[in-house]
Amino acid sequence: MMNDEKYVTYLTKNGLTELEAELQHLITVRRAEVAERLHQAQEDGDLLENAEYEAAKNEQSFVEGRIVDIQAMLSKAAVIKKGKVDGVAKLGSTVMVQENGLAVESYVIVGAAEAKPTAGLISNESPLGQALLGSKAGDKVVVAAPGGDLTFLVTKIK
Repeated sequence: MMNDEKYVTYLTKNGLTELEAELQHLITVRRAEVAERLHQAQEDGDLLENAEYEAAKNEQSFVEGRIVDIQAMLSKAAVIKKGKVDGVAKLGSTVMVQENGLAVESYVIVGAAEAKPTAGLISNESPLGQALLGSKAGDKVVVAAPGGDLTFLVTKIK
């Protein structure tokens, strides 16, 4: 029996809004821009040796592929609801961690589709995200990394 949860795209309300906006931009603006580039390149003559035509075709493939990807994500989207703060890390939680006495870092656990580690948004599917799920303040979590295991102390969950 398949685990349907694996096919769900978890998004915050903000992440859902951003994906919907990106989709609208791709459909209404980028498609037209790429179509114009293709039209111009076709008018420039021989398509077999036309680098601009090839570049435009590649861009068209990327734009259309991204549209399909976003539509698929949105079709199975589940918005992460802010539940009561019960001290247990879950999707949507902000988790404060400290690695080996270094400065405390703050991460929000989100779905893979909106993860941006540099912005403090980590995926529930990432090694750190998986390790943090279900943890409580005071817990130590160990994350396997290429350079060896990393140990994080969970200092606060909100």
